[in-house]
Amino acid sequence: MSLVLHLPALQVVLPLISAPLAVLLRHGGVAFAVVTAAAWAAFACAIGLWLQVGQAEGGVISYHIGSWPPPWGIEYRVDRLASFVLLLVSGMAALVLPYSRASIEREIPRELHYLYYAMFGLCLTGLLGITITGDAFNIFVFLEISSLSTYVLIALGRDRRALAAAYRYLIMGSIGATFIVIGIGFLYLMTGTLNLVDMAERLRTIESSRPVLAALAFITVGVSLKLALFPLHQWLPNAYTYAPSAATAFLAATATKVSVYVLIRFWFSVFGESLVFHKLPLPQILLLLSLAAMFAASFTAIFQDNLKRLFAYSSVGQMGYITLGMSFDSVNGLDAAILHLFNHGITKAAIFLLIGGLVLGLAKPGAVLPTPTFDRLAGLAKRMPFTCFGIVLAGLSLIGVPGTAGFISKWYLILAAMEAGKFWIVGAILLSSLLAVVYVWRFVEVAYFKPAPEGSVRQEAPLSMLIPAWLLVIGTIWFGLDTSFTVGTATEAALQLVRVGK
Repeated sequence: MSLVLHLPALQVVLPLISAPLAVLLRHGGVAFAVVTAAAWAAFACAIGLWLQVGQAEGGVISYHIGSWPPPWGIEYRVDRLASFVLLLVSGMAALVLPYSRASIEREIPRELHYLYYAMFGLCLTGLLGITITGDAFNIFVFLEISSLSTYVLIALGRDRRALAAAYRYLIMGSIGATFIVIGIGFLYLMTGTLNLVDMAERLRTIESSRPVLAALAFITVGVSLKLALFPLHQWLPNAYTYAPSAATAFLAATATKVSVYVLIRFWFSVFGESLVFHKLPLPQILLLLSLAAMFAASFTAIFQDNLKRLFAYSSVGQMGYITLGMSFDSVNGLDAAILHLFNHGITKAAIFLLIGGLVLGLAKPGAVLPTPTFDRLAGLAKRMPFTCFGIVLAGLSLIGVPGTAGFISKWYLILAAMEAGKFWIVGAILLSSLLAVVYVWRFVEVAYFKPAPEGSVRQEAPLSMLIPAWLLVIGTIWFGLDTSFTVGTATEAALQLVRVGK
């Protein structure tokens, strides 16, 4: 029973311990076992926290590090939104790590396998820490832990362009982190506290002062860089394209989503709706940037020749739907944003895992892994039917076809737009979804309707790669048909945030 009380600390400590252990052991197989066990333990902790939050008074768990009460000590604080994001991050890690075992055999030199797992453990630690901490400076610290390990994960890709992609992400990520820490510094200067709850209470009387407005601007821009909000997304396409497949899937499912969580947390829980949505034009700016992402990024995706790069640009477009929901300042809008944060996470992870298997299936024994360009995908459905069908099903979720998780997200977005009387946005959502139809159809056309090269044989990816990917594909259908968990949790989180933010 005492162990259950310490789940918030164990959530972060277990993956944190696994990372240096992986380095000390310096053996790929042992490092894999240690980090994977830590990820599954973190997932179990996340499930436990989600259940505890439902029974906690006020729907919030407050854990005091070292038994020092806040605001003097560091607080780990778990509400319904935090528990939802913890489930997403730890669940993705628990599925991607078993996939990694076969995937990185061909993508990363064997002598660097232990380093991959160590960086994965650190990245997981950072993302979980960002989500669970109730301390503003801790958010920055965990953000840097996840970012620094992410740069290494991207740079481990075999293509030399991975180094350039990691360097670009490092530069832009460092700028974003600098903006965030400057904003936190302004908040500390004005409130004298770093505890988010205490900070929010003290800001109520000084919310219109210039340092507070500067803090809001710095944090918004810094976090927007991290979440790849258009047009601050320039680091993302190359990073997703040239990183190892498993790393791409994990980052696409979690890293930008946790950044969205940080923005939601600061806007609603710290600065409050009154300042963000009623006294400043931030919602209108976010609305315009979201629409630009939905159209410009999706349109750019259509013309990509590399399948991995195509879905990387798709991620930028899909982030637009999440931020669009935030811009409405309503329960339905926030509900849609939180829903799509989760639904797009599992959908895009499934796609990138399947593309990793696709690349492995196309490779010749002993040869360098090929780039998944469309000219290499002709007739692929006959050679890799399970992989291709999985990509199609996940693609339907990106489009928002009824019966998929993506449809539920877009349905709530449409409800929010209609509730706000902005019927033209309903048309924009439907029109941008047609762009998703086009880029998903490009894959369908090449894989299913073009003849396969002569002599090609059926060769699926290993089961250790197919099973995690297909579990996520099934998830995109399951959460499109049974919405009790996703919609129920997202609605509860949205109501809690709106209540706190007023």
